[in-house]
Amino acid sequence: MTTVQITLPDDLAQTAANAGLLSPEALEMMLREQLRLRAGGAIKTLWRALPQEPVTPEIEQEICDEVVAVRARQRRNQAS
Repeated sequence: MTTVQITLPDDLAQTAANAGLLSPEALEMMLREQLRLRAGGAIKTLWRALPQEPVTPEIEQEICDEVVAVRARQRRNQAS
């Protein structure tokens, strides 16, 4: 585990603490959500930059196969 110290304006810190947003669990959830959103934004940006070709059934299957492979690698990495 890593300890992180942040500096916030007093009023914001008090309001966030009263709302339960400064607990380790709440901060972890918010950070993970922001990382997920940013990754999605990066993928959308990359997608828009790619040449647009019609998605054939073969291309769609290739994409699905790759998604399955990536998810399997992620599961293996999380298990170890």
